[in-house]
Amino acid sequence: MNKRAIIKKIITKLADELEVHLRAARYSRDEATHEQNKPENKYDTRGLEASYLARGQSKQLAELDAAIVEFEKLAVRKFGADDGIAIGALVALEQFGETNFYFIGPRAGGTEVIHDKKEVLVITPQSPLGEQLNGRKAGEQAKLKFGNETRATKIISVE
Repeated sequence: MNKRAIIKKIITKLADELEVHLRAARYSRDEATHEQNKPENKYDTRGLEASYLARGQSKQLAELDAAIVEFEKLAVRKFGADDGIAIGALVALEQFGETNFYFIGPRAGGTEVIHDKKEVLVITPQSPLGEQLNGRKAGEQAKLKFGNETRATKIISVE
């Protein structure tokens, strides 16, 4: 698979999410500062609640922006047979006869993109699966935990 194209798709998806969150943050900020949300009494918390929402959305914007920057800086690295899984690796795992693809990214874990009609899920080295895969090599058999379940897994490839 073309990792450069996958990274580009991840950046595009993150930029689209950023735009949606930007609009929502603007709306929340406007809602928080709107005159109708000024408290009518000490128990009226509409404005306060709207400001909490706006602050949370601002944090999400910062996280998405940082993720985009890191993916834009990410060098496309070719992994050899002796290289262990690390950031920038595209990993194919076989479980129950099904192949799943994971891109080890610096951020934005949980982001999914479709490439060559295959779903690629971004995971980070800090995620439970990322921690279990870190340093492993193509061809290894491993028992990996997925939630409360342990599955026999084969690492088909590390690109």
